[in-house]
Amino acid sequence: MVPALSGERVELRVMTEDHAAALYDLWCHPEVAPWLDMPPLSSAADAEHLIGLLRQMAREEESLRWSIIGPEGDVIGSCGYNYWQLPGAYRGEIGCELSPPHWGQGYMQEALELVLDFGFGTMGLNRIEVLCHPDNVRAQRLFSALGFRREGLLREYRHTSSGFQDVILYALLCSEARR
Repeated sequence: MVPALSGERVELRVMTEDHAAALYDLWCHPEVAPWLDMPPLSSAADAEHLIGLLRQMAREEESLRWSIIGPEGDVIGSCGYNYWQLPGAYRGEIGCELSPPHWGQGYMQEALELVLDFGFGTMGLNRIEVLCHPDNVRAQRLFSALGFRREGLLREYRHTSSGFQDVILYALLCSEARR
């Protein structure tokens, strides 16, 4: 269902209830939460419930999310496919977040390289997209470094608690991916 993927320094594993406390801390972190397209969580129990929903969506092949396990064996983030469509499109959309103490060390780039290889190689995707908040410069640099191309601004694409929000669409084609 959700295969483990291993890199040199990170491993992507299926999310479990054991990851709830670390993911709650991540998803509620003041430097991470503003970039997430999800309602705020109020407890680790909410994170555990969300993990259950994500696992159910993986069973139904609607979404695919991993916990990112760092070199010390702890949960340092999450990433995966928010959705994908094969017939007629062969495309998917990814999302990710990483704990701030681990920023700037290449962990997310390594994790996303695993996700991209899985998407293009195993899932058979031709196009992988990401939606990025215009103010999230760190994420924009990361996706550019991975070979994604900025395709445009989607005006008022999302509705959040603070109103409508623009996003930047980035995409990477299988023919452009480094493998």
